[in-house]
Amino acid sequence: MMSDGTPADDDNDLRESLVALSHLATGQMELEDMLTRVAEFAASAIPGADGVGLTLLEAGRADTMVASSSFVAEVDAIQYGIEEGPCITSAAEARTVRSGELDTDPQWPRFGPQIGHLGVHSALSIPLLTRAGVIGAMNVYAHKHDAFDEQGARIGELFAEPAAIAVQNAHVLARAKRLAAQLQQALVNQATIDQAIGIMMSRTGCDPDQAMEQLSQTGEAEDETLYAAALHIVQDAVYRAGGPSAQS
Repeated sequence: MMSDGTPADDDNDLRESLVALSHLATGQMELEDMLTRVAEFAASAIPGADGVGLTLLEAGRADTMVASSSFVAEVDAIQYGIEEGPCITSAAEARTVRSGELDTDPQWPRFGPQIGHLGVHSALSIPLLTRAGVIGAMNVYAHKHDAFDEQGARIGELFAEPAAIAVQNAHVLARAKRLAAQLQQALVNQATIDQAIGIMMSRTGCDPDQAMEQLSQTGEAEDETLYAAALHIVQDAVYRAGGPSAQS
């Protein structure tokens, strides 16, 4: 938890966290690891913070959530479960939301009472904004009442600007890696399917369309994917030929 300091101390904490943020090697970290580090830097930068969570949105809904502390994960799980809370409001309205009395705040009549047992009373939620719009939100929590003043909100917003860019870059890179892996797997799958079709054509004298139809029927009969059915045919052919087992 950040100790209360002077505005100069707060600015120094912000500066140090921004420097640390700029040194993150986005391409060398998994997305969730990178987001967790950003959340930890935010917790160090924002005065009064006991914990910070970051949420990425996909199609308007929470997709990836990380937290600098375990209690933050519990709080965010509750608000996304009931679809009510400061983060949801912040992301939906693209504005900073602040509360120092969560248990009685009329903005979220269901959310406050449900997190009461966690002893969390203050929240500062800031949208992560890029040119593409709101890509997520940064959720800052504290156990004490009225933990975040105007200075804290200002520092949070200053940190959120470069954090949003870093988060977006990491998200785009992670998506590109995922698509590349899917494409590679698709190429492997297609090669196996083509092999199976060739084997079936040589065995039965059918044409490619007929072989594909037979392969599809085999997969359906065995409750398998097309690739799994093709792999079995290729493995069987290799076994019959006395060669090494095909790779799955």
